[in-house]
Amino acid sequence: MNYGQETERTYERAGFGAPVRRGSRPAILVVDLTRGFTEDGFPSGADLTEVVGAVGELIGRGRPAGVPVIFTTIAYTPAEAAGDAVTWLHKAQGMRSLVEGSEEVALDPRLPYEKQDLMVVKKGASAFFGTSLSALLTGLGCDTLLVCGATTSGCVRATAVDAVQSGFSVLVPRACVGDRAAGPHEASLFDIQAKYGDVITLEEATDYLGTLTGRTPA
Repeated sequence: MNYGQETERTYERAGFGAPVRRGSRPAILVVDLTRGFTEDGFPSGADLTEVVGAVGELIGRGRPAGVPVIFTTIAYTPAEAAGDAVTWLHKAQGMRSLVEGSEEVALDPRLPYEKQDLMVVKKGASAFFGTSLSALLTGLGCDTLLVCGATTSGCVRATAVDAVQSGFSVLVPRACVGDRAAGPHEASLFDIQAKYGDVITLEEATDYLGTLTGRTPA
């Protein structure tokens, strides 16, 4: 989406959009690429086949460098899904189907999940809110987070905001994130690029990971 030169000048004048540091100990965070989000047959889903493929390519490039891979899923107990305890579900009614043990909360089977990968179960948009993610990243010695997943305007953006507020450099490979509609997707990428991290190409991301080959994992 083209926001025009005037918008770009306004943000540049305000001092936004500077590049972030690329650290030497990144992690790949795959946000909510579960069947309930990657398959359009589910209420909260869309066809994210291309995103899943791009994330698989990114992970494949990070494996030889010992880059940690962390997946997230949203999963509610039956009581949480049906009741009033989770305020978000009053707004996002379609997500009440994301119940523990259901098909919707399972990782997309096309993803290259391996037994050493970490899984974070969350209840809200940000992968940091109410979870152990920040402690896990600190324990792994990570300084940079490659944020992937769905949806760009929801959980990805919320995670990017909390990541930079938690002290991590944020990189978002454009091909590795997706949404239900183009408008919110593009607007959120614009916002992330302006304020919270660098929106980069998949090639830039894989090249970055390629420079780290041989790194000893934390």
